[in-house]
Amino acid sequence: MADIQIDIAGEIFPAVFEAQDAPKTVARFRELLPFSDRIIHVRWSGEACWIPMGERDLSLGFENATSHPAPGQVIVYPGGMPTSLSETEILIAYGPCCFASKAGQLAGNHFLTITSGLDRLARIGRSVLWDGAKTITFRAA
Repeated sequence: MADIQIDIAGEIFPAVFEAQDAPKTVARFRELLPFSDRIIHVRWSGEACWIPMGERDLSLGFENATSHPAPGQVIVYPGGMPTSLSETEILIAYGPCCFASKAGQLAGNHFLTITSGLDRLARIGRSVLWDGAKTITFRAA
């Protein structure tokens, strides 16, 4: 059973929260729902797309953090800390990925996992790479 539906340019992906491993991140993200923005392709991280959130402070630390999200895993880099190496961002891996910024390797909180449609996710990811930004919306299922 999906907790969230992620709509990327009309393609719908069911996803579940990783509430046991990232309870604070899940709780904070639930407060943002519904959340809409634009998704662009990563620059340094491999096969992934991201939502830059600038200086937005999510008031989170690290939990369930990874530098190597698997396809379908959604992570958030919390930013907002004096020692932050990058801006606040959400990243969705669609293939091999090593989360990084111009300052080097990063880790982000794995808080959401897409449960089906990874072949379509890879197609959308490649489309973002070659065709540009797409709309994205996260909604409660």
